[in-house]
Amino acid sequence: MKRLAVLLCSLFFTFSVQAKELAGVTLAPSIKDADHSLQLNGAGVRSKFFMNLYVGSLYTSAPAKTSEVILDGKVLAAVRLDIISGMITSDRMVSTVEEGFMASTANNVAPLQERIDEFLAVFTQSEIKKGEVFTLVGKPGVGVIAYRNGKKAAEVKGDDFRKALFGIWLGDKPADRKLKAAMLGQ
Repeated sequence: MKRLAVLLCSLFFTFSVQAKELAGVTLAPSIKDADHSLQLNGAGVRSKFFMNLYVGSLYTSAPAKTSEVILDGKVLAAVRLDIISGMITSDRMVSTVEEGFMASTANNVAPLQERIDEFLAVFTQSEIKKGEVFTLVGKPGVGVIAYRNGKKAAEVKGDDFRKALFGIWLGDKPADRKLKAAMLGQ
């Protein structure tokens, strides 16, 4: 009987830490950034005009059910974008992210514009293709380190920039309210 209980517990643990799948994207239960391990907080699909564009996932150093915890820099967090549509081009991504910054900052992008331009180069280094992965690690007190397909593509300084960028998905006027709720595990 003891063996059966141990076997059942080990099977439960194995299944609970396995990767999840969403819209054909396998979401790892955790990711690493330098010396930090971030756990999957939540994920959802960004849709527009009935088309699935990307899977947005949020990884955090501690569980976060509210966006304020992340935006205020109380936990280390990363937003990962897994591109699932060929409709996303570099130009469309840049345009969408610029709109997101406008919404996130209440149309006050002037203090961030130089850093926004620096960040947008992540999407224009080459044309975006279906299957690409962008990981945006927000480090409180530092800023954002952006990875494209696992390779460091940019490092942008400033908590104000980090907050504005993460506000695109988690702010008061997010790009997609359903995606925000899913990323927060709601």
